[in-house]
Amino acid sequence: MLSSPWSWRQSPTLSPSSPFNFSKRPNRNSAGSSLVAHGTAGSNDTGEDGKKRNEKVVIVGSGWAGLGAAHHLCKQGFDVTVLEDADDYGSPVEIGIQGFWNPYQNIFSLVDELGIKPFTNSMKSALYSREGLEVEFPIYQDLPQLPSPLGALVHTQFLRLDLVDRLTSVSLMAAVVDFDNTDTAWRKYDPITARELFRQFGCSEKLYQNVFRPMLQVGLFVPPEQCSAAATLAMLYYLILAHQKDFDAVWCQGTVKEKIFKPWKDFMRTQGCVFLEGRRVTDLLFDEVTGCISGIACGGETLNADAFILAVRISTLQEIIKNSSVLCTRNEFLRVMNLAGVDALSVKLRLDGKVTIPNAINVCSGDDNCFGWTFFDLNVLHDEHKGDPMQVIQSDFYYANELLVLEDEHLVGKTMSYLADVVKDFGNSTVVDREISRNSKSLTHFFPGSYDYMMRGSTSFPNLFMAGDWIINRHGSWSQEKSYVTGLEAANRVVDHLEYGDFAKIIPVEEDEQHIQALRGLNRSFDEIRAQLPLPSNLLW
Repeated sequence: MLSSPWSWRQSPTLSPSSPFNFSKRPNRNSAGSSLVAHGTAGSNDTGEDGKKRNEKVVIVGSGWAGLGAAHHLCKQGFDVTVLEDADDYGSPVEIGIQGFWNPYQNIFSLVDELGIKPFTNSMKSALYSREGLEVEFPIYQDLPQLPSPLGALVHTQFLRLDLVDRLTSVSLMAAVVDFDNTDTAWRKYDPITARELFRQFGCSEKLYQNVFRPMLQVGLFVPPEQCSAAATLAMLYYLILAHQKDFDAVWCQGTVKEKIFKPWKDFMRTQGCVFLEGRRVTDLLFDEVTGCISGIACGGETLNADAFILAVRISTLQEIIKNSSVLCTRNEFLRVMNLAGVDALSVKLRLDGKVTIPNAINVCSGDDNCFGWTFFDLNVLHDEHKGDPMQVIQSDFYYANELLVLEDEHLVGKTMSYLADVVKDFGNSTVVDREISRNSKSLTHFFPGSYDYMMRGSTSFPNLFMAGDWIINRHGSWSQEKSYVTGLEAANRVVDHLEYGDFAKIIPVEEDEQHIQALRGLNRSFDEIRAQLPLPSNLLW
């Protein structure tokens, strides 16, 4: 394992507990041994580290989830093969939520292990409504620490919103306390929209339209009336409200593929991991005797293994299900066909000269608040553009279906118009080069009611497991961190199923602050008392 004495961020102590219940797992044959082979499938080759390599795993997808699973399993001596296709099985790591927030402790631990330094320091950011600059987000860890949510309310610099409007956000904490990331909480809040959530808890129209709406259009990729209230609460609490310092983010000093994934995959290759490019899954093979998946078909090629992990986006899994006579026999997969993805668009522009941009990271609302978008000053963020005499800007658009159909020239003109609306100096600039990426259905749509159709990490096939940011788990993380954590959880399920190797240690989310714990305890007690009262059982919440 690669290691480095350098650690740019202090990680909390690892919890000795596992997120799964492995109490019924058989004991290993040799106490203290890191590996005990129980299976019979595969070869009996021995790696350079002396570990027996006779358990094969095939992982479909090479994003945060797939690589997370592969990373742990190949270190444990598994014979790991990762399938990639032209678009990384729908893992657009350069679009979507691009920051790495303070709670991403598992990802930070990974980069420390790899001995790489891919991130900037924490940076300020800004939010623009259609009316102009609304909010500047400071570096919260540098300011006096206040109990949640006072830090976010007091230290955030609201430039156009008066105190009365800001205070209407406090009542939302009642929903935050009530939503504890349990299955009951998700089922309670998931059927309603984020718009209805803010209305029910008394949020002012101005706060909603100018602050919460653009935040959700970028954080959950769609307008609030199409967002699940449960997903809204989960994201807001994890990234902003749980602790004052949580909203501090660092940014990759280049593309994630070059700065993180390339050295990560190079390390895994030294551990024997094999990456097969250009493979498109066409079906899965089922063994009627064992009830397990025995192989994955990629056209005329078949890959056999002892366990399999599907770590792909929703739209990619839907294509696999459509073509698979095996997956179509199981309701858990058929229900996935009810889920949806969100289109995303990335426009990278090189201009003829520098533009003065107040903040390197910016969140914005689009035309008529129909879509959200972000723009990043790559001259500040990316090493390759530092010192460049020309301005390099990346703009990402979410749920901007009307932009996806435009010709490149028209799209570039639209982008420059949007940029000039928020920073006037862009109006004096000329585009000299461009790079446009259209990503159809590439991001998860957490629409109201979607929780009912999402999958767990285990499936009805004993040796087939799932990973990704849309997989249901109880860790409490979000976005890239959740994808990576579900990959580690999938690896742990493989270890448990094959009784081979050690479990990955997953850093838990930091505990709630004491007053939030107390309020949630009171709320649970109230719910228990209310459940004993003779109230009608058919009332809607």
